Amino acid sequence: MKSSIKKEFVVRNARVVDPSSGLDKVCDVCVSNGVFVKKASAKAQVVDAHGLVLAPGFVDMHAHLREPGQTSKETIATGTAAAAAGGFTSVVAMPNTSPAVDSASTVKLINDIIAKTAKVKVYQSGCITEGRKGEKLAPLGSLKKQGVIAVTDDGSCVQSSEIMRNAMVYAKMFGLFVMDHCQDYSLTSSGQMNEGEWSVRLGLGGWPSAAEDIIVARDTILAQYTKSHIHLQHISSALSVDLIRQAKKRGVSVSAEATPHHIALTDDCLKGYDTNFKMCPPVRTRADINAIIKGIEDGTIEVIATDHAPHSETDKDMEFDAAPFGIIGFETAFSVCHQALVASGKIELIRLIELMSTRPAQLLGIDAGTLAEGKPADFVLINEREEYFYNEPLSRSKNSPWLGKKLTGRVVSTFVDGKLIYDVR
Repeated sequence: MKSSIKKEFVVRNARVVDPSSGLDKVCDVCVSNGVFVKKASAKAQVVDAHGLVLAPGFVDMHAHLREPGQTSKETIATGTAAAAAGGFTSVVAMPNTSPAVDSASTVKLINDIIAKTAKVKVYQSGCITEGRKGEKLAPLGSLKKQGVIAVTDDGSCVQSSEIMRNAMVYAKMFGLFVMDHCQDYSLTSSGQMNEGEWSVRLGLGGWPSAAEDIIVARDTILAQYTKSHIHLQHISSALSVDLIRQAKKRGVSVSAEATPHHIALTDDCLKGYDTNFKMCPPVRTRADINAIIKGIEDGTIEVIATDHAPHSETDKDMEFDAAPFGIIGFETAFSVCHQALVASGKIELIRLIELMSTRPAQLLGIDAGTLAEGKPADFVLINEREEYFYNEPLSRSKNSPWLGKKLTGRVVSTFVDGKLIYDVR
């Protein structure tokens, strides 16, 4: 199929799902010269997508591509190949590279690599503080001039409320989107997994949900005080969901994301001490999952992001306490979320597409997440019923709890600017 797609084509017989317009029906989608068009000419190639879903390409607000400095784990080339296989056509790369993305020169270096090797559209985020140390603000204006669209110290949390307040004020002035990894370090110094019954049973250091809740509360207060927007990353706690819900009711400009693993896995999965289930924040209890899903249902949680965090086999193949946090997530995200949310009857498919595509694009202010006429032809074809074994990740790393497992609901083709960049058939 890859070599046969022309510059002008029409996709027929697919169930077309576009949350940006409320569309959910079988109809034609026309593409010409990389953008969606209302009608195609008589010469347009016809692509038959009978039995498939056509949706806007997914947008991942939270992913680690590891380049520069950690290319044994991932590169922009391998990471974006994995993203394409998962249906992601736009990705926001986190700044915890080596060196960290806290200077204009580092942004320029990464942008050069993106231009040469990226398979999908990559947007770079910058650090909130220099070196992600939480001590001094990074040069936000300079980062913005080099094309950074968001700032976060992801992987680290700004502990100083004064610095976080100043970051919100300056980011608002420069038009930068602020995202925060919510973790009070004083409560997690020995944390390895969720604090509770299973941490006691396994003899592993507990990571209380309160460590997240405290920073969520602080950030929503600061957002209200500074009249700024704050986006809260990888929410895992039931109380955090409620704190966000209450903040929204007060009129606070706050958004939040959940990850596939935090809606699908509970802390008892660590009973085998498999480090591929070790992540930050940790997976928690069934009550937390239910609260997150409720938050998705009522709009408190607006985004699903992967927190794709590749680590080499050597990194993960060590004692649990010494192994790094994080799992890969691009290629399994849709399958896991479809099973947990759509197949289970919690939400409709159009809502899942909104969470994974339309809403993150809207929050970031990027040209994505829609099938509207004149917009870039970034889209996916999905087989909701296809079963497959996740055996051969395209990511350079293999640290997935779903490796070797059978999954249902598969992205079969991914298009960027009208070009077929991934096809499983």
